[in-house]
Amino acid sequence: MTDTRSDTPLDRPIWHSLTGRHAALALGDSRAVRFRPDVNLFGAAADESPEALDALAGLIAEGGTLGLLGVGAAAPLPGTVVVSERRLNQMVATRLNRAARAVEIVPLGDADAGEMLDLATLTAPGPFFAKTHLQGGYIGVRRGGRLVAMAGERMKVPGFSEISAVCTHPDHRGQGFARALMEAVLVPLLERGEGVFLHSYGDNPAVGLYRVLGFEVRREMTYTVVARG
Repeated sequence: MTDTRSDTPLDRPIWHSLTGRHAALALGDSRAVRFRPDVNLFGAAADESPEALDALAGLIAEGGTLGLLGVGAAAPLPGTVVVSERRLNQMVATRLNRAARAVEIVPLGDADAGEMLDLATLTAPGPFFAKTHLQGGYIGVRRGGRLVAMAGERMKVPGFSEISAVCTHPDHRGQGFARALMEAVLVPLLERGEGVFLHSYGDNPAVGLYRVLGFEVRREMTYTVVARG
């Protein structure tokens, strides 16, 4: 399934998330916005005008970084250098192939923030910070009182929510936790008529699971990290 339309909300998920359902977590104005630094590193300009790009660069603290995500190479931001640039696939699901084993799943929130950050730091599912869980929908699996797996939501654009931070402690892999958590996140979203999307590098071993669940590649995206100073 390949969508070749330009500038749909899914083509610019950061902008549409931060100017829509995640506006409460945004810093900036009509020219450029970014997530609060304790929530995530993503930001976006309204367009590629010099005024918008200057405004976006101004939202990066000296020595800080910003993540950009879009179709094709990111427009250069004044006063910044590119730290990394990688292609990844945006995958979309509008249905779910359910087959997960029964797993006891618990909701996660502020009281679990430290454990969530520790697990994400260990497993590196993607950018994760002290308040990333405020983006919504985080759930997890505990064993012996310890958080060993989790998943949640990240960006939200009209008609779609992104699933992210799916990770399992290395000592507890192979037990079906990732699939059970992904299904538990997907079901309520799909039931209320939303599609679900995610971003993944092509060589990610989890791509097979995503396809089994019902995700298909929509299009290639470019993920760029820039630093200021």
